[in-house]
Amino acid sequence: MAEKPLKRKTPLIKRKEQELQNAEYEIPRGGGVVFMLPQKGVTIYDKENDTVREIRYCPNEPSIYVDEQSENAVRQSVTFRNGRLFVPKQKPNLKLFLDNHPANSVNGGNTFKEVNKKRDAEKELEKEFLTTDAVALVRDSDLQELLPIAMYFKVNINSPVSEIRYNLLRIAKSKPKEFIESFDSPQVKTRSTIQQAKEYQMINVKADGVYWFDSNSLIVSVPVGKDPVDVMVRFCLTERGASVIDDLEDRLGKLA
Repeated sequence: MAEKPLKRKTPLIKRKEQELQNAEYEIPRGGGVVFMLPQKGVTIYDKENDTVREIRYCPNEPSIYVDEQSENAVRQSVTFRNGRLFVPKQKPNLKLFLDNHPANSVNGGNTFKEVNKKRDAEKELEKEFLTTDAVALVRDSDLQELLPIAMYFKVNINSPVSEIRYNLLRIAKSKPKEFIESFDSPQVKTRSTIQQAKEYQMINVKADGVYWFDSNSLIVSVPVGKDPVDVMVRFCLTERGASVIDDLEDRLGKLA
């Protein structure tokens, strides 16, 4: 009788995460070989003191605020070379100046931005994982679960099943967050019920209002220029419209 091979524990792999020594900034477009960042008359809003204050970079001054710098403060140019600027951690005041400069993209500017590979990687990972989750919903969900989603995204539910899933797959990849959230959205379910009620001639959707098909009595009026189905969805999600959507769901349930 052959002996079973021993199962060995996988040894832990030792790692030490590298700490960033320098901050890096880049000019995404243009900039040329040498670009000097404007410093004269640069002001920012100071939330703490609720005032507008002037800033400038002076290597020997701990503060970037002009009104906190000494009389002997000497301004130094901030220069990007080939569209990049590296700031060593020994220059926290320069980093503070760049982080607060109005030309920085995080402050609404369009001249330069900080390069943060760790943060960018985390964002890309989050985006990729979200897309993977959205794609999995298309693959694993039952057709009846997907049909309300398809109607919400205006996919033809009368087309072949493979075509429905393919169209939903494209939507899941392009709008993963919205696609995932639609599965728990009351608006999606309500819209599906209303559209099915229209198909089965339970309600009559007109430009001026939505009516009961059999009695022609008004359910909700539609303002000029508004989409009747959108108005009906909002109405059914109110306390006044709750009984209407319950009635429609009950009728549709009896047809199943």
